[in-house]
Amino acid sequence: MRVAGLSGALLGRGLQVIDRGNLNGPPNPNLPPVAGYRHLAEVLEWNRQVHEAVYRDLAAGHLPILLGGDHSLAIGSISAVARHCRESGRKLRVLWLDAHADFNTRELSPSGNLHGMPVACLCGFGPEELVRLGGVTPAISPHWIRQVGIRSVDAGEKRFVHEQELEVFDMRYVDEMGVRQAMELALAGVDSRTHLHVSFDVDFLDPEIAPGVGTTVPGGPSYREAQLCMEMIADTGRLASLDVVELNPALDVRNKTATLAVDLIESLFGKSTLMRRPMPAQMSAGNRCARKSMNARTEGNNPRRLGKTA
Repeated sequence: MRVAGLSGALLGRGLQVIDRGNLNGPPNPNLPPVAGYRHLAEVLEWNRQVHEAVYRDLAAGHLPILLGGDHSLAIGSISAVARHCRESGRKLRVLWLDAHADFNTRELSPSGNLHGMPVACLCGFGPEELVRLGGVTPAISPHWIRQVGIRSVDAGEKRFVHEQELEVFDMRYVDEMGVRQAMELALAGVDSRTHLHVSFDVDFLDPEIAPGVGTTVPGGPSYREAQLCMEMIADTGRLASLDVVELNPALDVRNKTATLAVDLIESLFGKSTLMRRPMPAQMSAGNRCARKSMNARTEGNNPRRLGKTA
């Protein structure tokens, strides 16, 4: 990400950038699961470090960006964000952009890999050491999460997602209804009191445009669909913390995936190709009414959207 020019891109958006350098945790021992979890001690230590680093920057009034590692590190970052929101009296919305729901438990996981369990851990279902990392159990409610782009879910995990009423806009929903409606619903209710955390797993993207990940799943969002997601997030003005995870340089092609990730992060911070003139107030109001009407018409025929909109 550094080689792909992330700092320069953000500086070009008029932002102040502080590179905190790398966290230094234990190496991956590559061992089989113990009591249903692989490398729990190592994952716990990495997440302790992430939690403290993210919380420290939030307390200082900064917008932390977590780069690299697998998605288990979101346990540390999001538990820190939740802690900050409790202390500052803000609402939390987590936008989870991923090919996977990451809502497994040791009873459901076929592998024991904790990178398939971070959402479950944050919601209180996981090893005690990780579940209580942020000081409050559970760190977040399932109703604070919106997942977009999901297309690979284990059978038992799927049942658990339904039971916990996670709000999921999977790729079939995106195919049927479009990115715009998925994102409008995922961002509904975000207001001036909301801390918006985006957890962006690079395997959210279609592997044709983002090959540099370890768990590619065909059929993800295209470049333009991903750009629209990022621009709509930027339009809210509420992005307050960000994860960018699962980028694997060893599997990338000439840093293609990292370069694309930097491009998308720029869009999160306001880069846009928008060339339209502002609409007259009357026309704008009419379009808002049309969108509300469309949402009302499709609400009852929505088999892929799980749970209830808060």
